[in-house]
Amino acid sequence: MAISKGHKFSIESSAAFPKRLLLMGGIGPAIKYNPDRNALPEQKFDIDPKNPDVGTGLPLWTATVTDPHEASDGKGKRASFEITFVSRHQPIPAGEQVTDDIWFIEVEGLTAEPKVMGQGEFKYLGYTYRATGIKGDTSGAKQPPNDPGAARPSASKAA
Repeated sequence: MAISKGHKFSIESSAAFPKRLLLMGGIGPAIKYNPDRNALPEQKFDIDPKNPDVGTGLPLWTATVTDPHEASDGKGKRASFEITFVSRHQPIPAGEQVTDDIWFIEVEGLTAEPKVMGQGEFKYLGYTYRATGIKGDTSGAKQPPNDPGAARPSASKAA
């Protein structure tokens, strides 16, 4: 049995990142590359361009994170990397806040996809990570909105 290219392996956040992740800054929409700099930015969605039936169709969000465990073992290849969130709404950081824009976070629904990284003779095996949310996020990012035009569930209608 062969594993197809692009296969994503499910993994628990605590196994992949034993010391949690440090979220550096905010979480924003993943933007499609457009060589025309005058065009309006367009958010990416979880759809395979070669096979539109594959994927959830949900918006993609990106965040820059650091893995403190990778740096402590002395073999760290990268100081920070991006993690992509597949979620109907923008995830909100939840967890221990270190400074105004740095948080310790633990992610939910984590998948890892093997990928060759680096250049020339300095190539190595790395991973691209996707998650469905952040543990402890009670903002409603994992719930559909009560109002079709609302960005988050309305607290007054939930009561």
